[in-house]
Formats: sequence, structure tokens, C-alpha cells
Amino acid sequence: MLFKKKNKLMIGVDISSTSIKMLELSRSGSGYRVESYAVEPLLEGAVNEKTIRDEQMVGRVVAKLKQRTRTKLSHAAVAVAGSAVISKIIDVQPMDDEDELEAYIESEAEQYIPFAREEVALDYYLIGPSPSNPDMYQVYLAACKQDDVDARTDALKLGGLQVQDVDLESLAIERAFRMVAPQLGNTGLAEDDLVAVVDIGHTNMTINVLRGGQIIYTRDQAFGGAQLTQEIMRTYGMSHSEAGLAKKQPANLPADYESEILLPFMDSLIQQIQRSFQYFYASNGSSSNEMSLLVIAGGTACLPGLADLIQEKLGTRTLLANPFANMQVSNKVNLANLTNDAPALMIACGLAMRSFEDGKY
Repeated sequence: MLFKKKNKLMIGVDISSTSIKMLELSRSGSGYRVESYAVEPLLEGAVNEKTIRDEQMVGRVVAKLKQRTRTKLSHAAVAVAGSAVISKIIDVQPMDDEDELEAYIESEAEQYIPFAREEVALDYYLIGPSPSNPDMYQVYLAACKQDDVDARTDALKLGGLQVQDVDLESLAIERAFRMVAPQLGNTGLAEDDLVAVVDIGHTNMTINVLRGGQIIYTRDQAFGGAQLTQEIMRTYGMSHSEAGLAKKQPANLPADYESEILLPFMDSLIQQIQRSFQYFYASNGSSSNEMSLLVIAGGTACLPGLADLIQEKLGTRTLLANPFANMQVSNKVNLANLTNDAPALMIACGLAMRSFEDGKY
């Protein structure tokens, strides 16, 4: 169930179109400690745009990750992608009877869901009093196809894990951002400051805008690291696997790679971010707001010089995501590898944090 209350320790499992990341956290005082993590690539086609196409293959990779991390946990938290989720914030009257509230919300949800109720996994959480009417409460409503939930549940079961919690990727990122915000130090954020967390994946880029630590806007763009891989393939006559490896080891590419391929790709990426910001400003009825901070996450965020170039082009302070900067780390974990992989582990981190927090958080 989406947003299900935790009652067991869970390992975070992030399933993307190119890899699966697994992360285990424990409590360390008032903070967290990284106990184990691992990343394994997926063969092309196993997951297509966050939809699982081959449960058997995903299950085998999950089993391999479980063995690599040597986790003793048997329960997991996974996430469904924002593009697969219908979400809405609605106002409701306070109700003492939980069953009555649930029935009312389900009836309200029908007008927003273009599928038969039996095909949908539906959940909600109370945000708090409505800003426009203090006598009403805001409720965050989320729904996705039950098939997406079942595919994740079945694939992880094949890998030896029981799904305890199905979350939203956007909420996992929101949760993990709380581990990034303290890194701002004395130049921290004001309550009303806007923050964009841009998750740059293989085929998609998701822009999440937060205010007061809560996501208020999410937008997906069909743009990601795949475009860079394809350009390397086309220009240098490489196979897909060769281009993917070369992208991670650019020193092995010809001298013109940076000027002819990498910089044009990063310029296109920045244009996509600017376009998403424009959509956000337009949807909020203003074009004058500015982001106070931009955090880049995802595997493609690790491109050398990308954060600096975004900051230069957009004039917005830009930070490469690392939710583990202030966490303790088990001596079983390679700290250098964890730091390198950190931007791609935001969702896995937010999912692992679900073990220690009830309700939405």
C-alpha cells in the first residue's frame, strides 16, 4: 500500500531503467548510519521507463544485491515513479471516524482517476490545516495502477524480499533532501525559499520543487543520460555497452569529446531545466520567483563540471546531492564508492529512511 505505516525495518530498493540500488540504514543517535549498499546494472529492456517488463530478471538482480549487501533484513520499501502516479491535494472537513474519512476520500478520488477503482492502488495522508480555510484539512491523495505495485512486489519476492512499503519517488526524494539541507550551513534556507531537486536519470529527468521542505510541484521531462550515450555511439561508432562505459571513463575518448559532445549535451540539459522552471512559474501564476537552491541527483548528475555549469548558466546555487555527508558509515562500506554513487542513491536513501518514520514520513 502507498504510504503504509512502517512496523519492520526495511531496506530501500530503487528500481530504475538501467540499474537497481539497495541501501540499508540504521539509527545512530538522532541521525543515521549506512550499514550496506550495492548497485547492480539491469539488462536493457528489463525495466522500461520505470515499468517492470521482466520480473524474473529484476528478481535475479535483487537476489544478487541481497547477497552482496549481506543484509539480514527481509522487508523492503520500493517506489513507483511520479509519471505513473496521479496525485492531488484536496480539502476535507475534519472527521473523527477514520472509516468515514476513508470512504469520503475514496468517493472524492473517483473524479481524478481515469481507471476503474479495482485497477488502482489508492492511498492518502493528512498534510494539516488548509491555508485557505483553517476549518478544513488538506489531504494528499495518490493513486497508481495496481499492476505497477504488483510487479514490484512480485519481482522483489523472487529476489527474497517482502515489500512492506510502496512509496512515491518524489516523497522519497523529499525525505532524503532533509539529509542534504544541513550541508548549507550558515547560508541555509528560509521557510518560503524554493528548492529544486532535479533527478537526472537515463531516459527521464524529474524536477521536484520544494517549499518548506515539502514538494509542491513535480514535472517529468523526456530527457536524460541516454541522449549522451547515443551521441557517443553515433559519433565514435561504439556499441551501447562501449558508449556507456566510455561515458564513465571520458579520458579514454577522443580529444574532441568534451567540446563536441559533452558540453552541447549539458547545454541541452540546462535548457530542459529552464523550461521546467518556466512551466512551474506559469502554473503558479508568476514568472518572478527564483529558486534559492538547485540540487542535482541521479546517475547523470555526476558528469564532471555539470553542477558548476548549471550554477554559471542559471545563476542559482547548485549542489551535487549527497544525503550521506553527515551520516556515519559502517566500516564494511567503501566510503569513496558511496560518495561517488551518492547522487544516484537519493531515492534509495529516502526509501530506507521509511523504516524509522511513521505515516508519510
